[in-house]
Amino acid sequence: MEILKLKHISKIYGDKVQFSALKNINLNIEKGEFIGIMGPSGSGKTTLLNVISTIDHPTSGEVLINGENPYILNHSKLALFRRRKLGFVFQDFNLIDTLTIGENIVLPLTLDGHKVSMMEKKLKDVAARLGIENILSKRTYEVSGGQAQRAAIARAIIHTPLLLLADEPTGNLDSKAAKDVMELFECINNDMGVTTLMVTHDAKSASYCHRVIFIKDGQLFNEIHRGESRQKFYQQIIDVLSLLGGEEHDIATVRF
Repeated sequence: MEILKLKHISKIYGDKVQFSALKNINLNIEKGEFIGIMGPSGSGKTTLLNVISTIDHPTSGEVLINGENPYILNHSKLALFRRRKLGFVFQDFNLIDTLTIGENIVLPLTLDGHKVSMMEKKLKDVAARLGIENILSKRTYEVSGGQAQRAAIARAIIHTPLLLLADEPTGNLDSKAAKDVMELFECINNDMGVTTLMVTHDAKSASYCHRVIFIKDGQLFNEIHRGESRQKFYQQIIDVLSLLGGEEHDIATVRF
C-alpha cells in the first residue's frame, strides 16, 4: 500500500532570476518503509521534505499522501490534514519552553480537543514506549538533548500519523544520544509500523533506514537498499556520498 507518491515534482524559486530546487522528482513510498534522504548541501533534500510535508507548494507535479492531494485543500483543512496525518521531528526539537514535557507531547491532541482521560492514557503509553516517564513533569531546559528529542518524537507519534517526517533528527546530539534516537526510530518503525522519511547528512544515522535515496542538484541521483548487514549498508552509503562529492563530515569514518 502506497503512503506517499510524488509525480513529476518540480520546485522553482524566484521570478526574474529563477532557481530550480527540484526537477521532475518521482518517488513512491510504501506503508511501513523507513526511508533516508541524503545529498550535499544545497542539493534540494530539505526542499523535498518541505514539499512532502505540505509546507512548501510544488511549482508543478502532484503529491499524494495515502491517495489524497493535500494541496487541493483549503487553508483550514490543510492545517487539519497536517496535524492529523503527519508527524514532525526537527533538529532543534521545537519544544515549547513554557510547557512541561508531558504538555508538549500531548499538544497535537490538545489542539484537536481530545478528552483529558484519553490524552493521559496515550501520554502514559507513548512515554513508556520511549522510556521518558520520569521527565514528563519537567521543563524543556531541565532535560538533556537526547531526552528532548525523545519527547519531540513522542509528540510526533502520539496521534499515530500516516507519515513521520524527520529533518536532521540527530544533528544536535552527541554520538551516544544520536545512536539512542536512531534505535528509537527503528523500534517505532518496526513495532508500530510508522512509515518514516528522514533527511540526514549522517551516514551512520542513514544506515538504520531500509532504503536511502540520494539527491543532487534537485534530481534523484541514486538509491540503495539495506540488506542483512547494517555495517555493509553504511559502507555503501559512504561510497555513494563520495561519488556525490559529500562534505567531509558526510563521509567521516565512524566505528560501530
